[in-house]
Amino acid sequence: MNKILTWSISAALAGFLFGFDTVVISGADKQLQELWNTSDAFHGSVVMAMALWGTVVGAIFGGIPTNKIGRKNTLMIIGVLYFVSALGSALANDPITFAVFRFLGGLGVGASTIAAPAFVSEIAPADQRGKLVSLYQFNIVLGILIAFLSNYLLRNTGTEPWRWMVGIEALPAFIYLIFVFLIPRSPRWLVSKGRYAEAEKVLAIIHPEMDIKKKLQEIKDLDKNELSGENIFMKKYRFPLILAFLIAFFNQLSGINAFLYYAPRIFESAGLGESTALLSSIGIGVVNLLFTLLGVFLIDKLGRKQLMLFGSIGYIISLSLVAAAFFLNWGGLWVPIFLFLFIASHAIGQGAVIWVFISEIFPNRLRASGQAFGSSTHWVLAAIIPSTIPYLFTNIGPGYVFSFFAFMMVLQLIFVIFMMPETKGKSLEQLSFDLSINK
Repeated sequence: MNKILTWSISAALAGFLFGFDTVVISGADKQLQELWNTSDAFHGSVVMAMALWGTVVGAIFGGIPTNKIGRKNTLMIIGVLYFVSALGSALANDPITFAVFRFLGGLGVGASTIAAPAFVSEIAPADQRGKLVSLYQFNIVLGILIAFLSNYLLRNTGTEPWRWMVGIEALPAFIYLIFVFLIPRSPRWLVSKGRYAEAEKVLAIIHPEMDIKKKLQEIKDLDKNELSGENIFMKKYRFPLILAFLIAFFNQLSGINAFLYYAPRIFESAGLGESTALLSSIGIGVVNLLFTLLGVFLIDKLGRKQLMLFGSIGYIISLSLVAAAFFLNWGGLWVPIFLFLFIASHAIGQGAVIWVFISEIFPNRLRASGQAFGSSTHWVLAAIIPSTIPYLFTNIGPGYVFSFFAFMMVLQLIFVIFMMPETKGKSLEQLSFDLSINK
């Protein structure tokens, strides 16, 4: 188990860079707009959102290298993209060059949402899979917290603090590359490539108490049932496809990425000063981390569906209160308090569950393709929604924006109650039979 945990943490460090890369831009947000004197529309859709468009491309096409060259090799390429993106963004002297390097980092983020959960789900024992895959999400929120903290500590560094804010990411990217170099290849990917002897060696470490020959045969039998010409859009895979779409759709229609990108701006809109807004952003990171830890602890005990129920109810309450605070001009610390509740609800629900759930519901041969579909849905919306926030806040007001997000979470609650299956404790092969072959 120690080796499995080490491997899972190593792959999950891609999540740390995902979280750091996604949020570090929030500290540079207003500095970059003032430096390059860009309009709200250009700043939101190009300077701020270009990494997210890179993430969309990475999510759409990340399943290809994850299948062709394997989970491990793809994770190593992701580390290189993060490293180059951090250095290039820090040295950029115009908004277009900056956006191009941010786009490269986005490619890494998008591909990591496929390769890392796929790798961990395929090496994890069934009763530990939720906890181990959700380490990816834990690392995302750890990266978010460190990014908020880093932005605060570097806010007065040099004449252009934003360069230090975005450039410091090169250090964890280099460390991640060293760790991921030492992980093995996924046994289920090895089986799909006919490399049975290598797969058997990894399975012997993962399942020392099992009959490895029998387990290997079970994986091989499922692999034979998944014909090479099949794809996720076939009728028998319609149910997991719909599940992946809806959980990703509702994840972004909560407003989570819009909030993380513009946390300091939202707090300033609520009447807090610039330094207080940055400190409140660090508070968001702490709450996110603590409740993600709680989600990691509970996901294999209570299950994915129960956590989504808790999160949905928390979303509805917190987003409604945030909207009310803006409509009624409550000001002061009310907005940060309600948004802390929102982050807690996200962390214990969608945050802990989404990447675990999508990595479980597709068969082995189609897992990367299925995750690419779910991740693409997630990231297309994650690119569109934050890019509209400066315009929407200015023209219709934050109250109406948060009201819309609250309504969407009512729809998510209905989805969870009536449609979402429970996946905890079942082997990937059993889930494949239940959700696809048996449908």
